[in-house]
Amino acid sequence: MLLTGASRGIGHATVKRFKAEGWRILTVSRQPFAEECLWPEARDSHLQADLADPAAIAPLVAEVRRRLPDGRLHALVNNAGISPKVAGGGRMGLLQTEAATWETVFNVNLFSTAMLARGLFDALKAGQGTIVNVTSIVGSRVHPFAGVAYACSKAALAALTREMAHEFGAHGIRVNAIAPGEIDTAILSPGTEDIIERQIPLRRLGDPAEVAETILFLCSSRSSYINGAEIHINGGQHV
Repeated sequence: MLLTGASRGIGHATVKRFKAEGWRILTVSRQPFAEECLWPEARDSHLQADLADPAAIAPLVAEVRRRLPDGRLHALVNNAGISPKVAGGGRMGLLQTEAATWETVFNVNLFSTAMLARGLFDALKAGQGTIVNVTSIVGSRVHPFAGVAYACSKAALAALTREMAHEFGAHGIRVNAIAPGEIDTAILSPGTEDIIERQIPLRRLGDPAEVAETILFLCSSRSSYINGAEIHINGGQHV
């Protein structure tokens, strides 16, 4: 499988879960290899690429293809995402968001997903693979911490998931999305505890391992007739 945004949080938990199932994993991050990643072959399996740069996609696709010994890719998990903040970590609204910020956010959160899927289509078809796009609860509602560009990019990613499921399904490639809510990672904003009490029926944060479990399910034969779905992982926050 190929996993973007692997360096922390949901991505890191997903690597651990898939490794436990014996998957061979290629990871992508804009950061260099992190020494704290102790799973076997971690260094050799890491690919450094800045998905904010459209010119980085073609070399990344070529390198992934080179590393597929039988030309087959069984899963593509598009987890990379950025959510810029204003000074002090506050929500970046429309009036604070410059054109360059819109471009960067959409390059990482949306356009790279489309171009990776396009570039790796033949390998996914050969492997009868699956694609999982990581959207967000903020793609369908205004959030106190997530900014406007991030929210719009995630809403667009949900639409892209449907389009890809329609187009790729005829080739045996299933495409689904997961929409996490408040997950216990390092990127949580101050004030999240108020959301837990007021908006989440389960009254707790989600664990990255719970998200990873759902990704694994969508990449397995247990979900063989699920295509074009967006699964909410938020403890009921969306109801």
